[in-house]
Amino acid sequence: MAFAPPLKPPASHRREPKFQLSRNLFSTQSLPGNYPKPSRLVVFSKRLRGFEEAMRVKREREVRTTTNPKRPPPLRRGRVSPCLPVPDHIPRPPYVGSSELPDLASQYQIHDSEGIVHMRASCQLAARVLNYAGTLVRPSVTTKEIDEAVHQMIIDSGAYPSPLGYGGFPKSVCTSVNECMCHGIPDSRQLQDGDIINIDVTVYLNGYHGDTSRTFLCGNVDNDLKRLVKVTEECLAKGIAVCRDGANFKKIGKKISAYAEKYNYGVVERFVGHGVGKVFHSEPIIYHHRNDYPGKMVEGLTFTIEPILTMGSIECETWDDNWTAVTVDGSPAAQFEHTILITRTGAEILTKC
Repeated sequence: MAFAPPLKPPASHRREPKFQLSRNLFSTQSLPGNYPKPSRLVVFSKRLRGFEEAMRVKREREVRTTTNPKRPPPLRRGRVSPCLPVPDHIPRPPYVGSSELPDLASQYQIHDSEGIVHMRASCQLAARVLNYAGTLVRPSVTTKEIDEAVHQMIIDSGAYPSPLGYGGFPKSVCTSVNECMCHGIPDSRQLQDGDIINIDVTVYLNGYHGDTSRTFLCGNVDNDLKRLVKVTEECLAKGIAVCRDGANFKKIGKKISAYAEKYNYGVVERFVGHGVGKVFHSEPIIYHHRNDYPGKMVEGLTFTIEPILTMGSIECETWDDNWTAVTVDGSPAAQFEHTILITRTGAEILTKC
């Protein structure tokens, strides 16, 4: 479950394409001799570095503009049902019962061998629940039905659904559809053919949180959205690949941003990864964009990496439910998340089945 730092995020804007074509490049004033004004595009120059790539990007954009199917209507809130009950014998996280959003814990969560065993167990349960939730994604299913199924599987496993009651969040899972960046509240809205949906699962088992999410395709999804989802998952893998004992946290954002920019996607800055373990959200903060965040990874540390990529603006607006965050321009967003454990030589993905 993504954490939003309380401080105002750095000013940001939609990134321009890596290759920007200049009108002057094709100006008739630059033609040698007294050539007449051409009736079609003519370039008198040596091959320019990156020119062919720029034209390929331009042609792809033109194809997308002319062949894109109609986008679904803007996301609208459905009816939110009451919270689901949790059996009394299942231990609750300490924040349950308070409507106040907990502060970000300042300590890193570094585990001994026993703690790692518990983290693996909670994360593996979260991964299994997420896999099951994904099998439910199809047109006409409501996000409320997904929440109910996830809730039941979690409590049947003797665990508590971590989002339920966190700062007053009313459901057991986050379901973020299309332009929703994160923290979507399950409701009566039916999934539509062509939707994409991120399902964010966190479980609290034996005193430890395991946190993971994935964006799923619903029915016949157009190629542009498929590519957004694919690249977002690849960005997560790129970020994880730089993690190891002694590595700088800022390497994660550098890798993710560099890869996303190749496809002209924006990387959301408002929502970040975080330390996770006995506490749901703690230091370190994991930025997914280029940053100068200090600090180094240490063996035994657990945290999440959970980039959100968009096809348009990276700015969000929050609905009056104080949770649902959607892109300001209605452009689609996708997210993937894993909880990882830092080792001496790399990172163990704890939420991978």
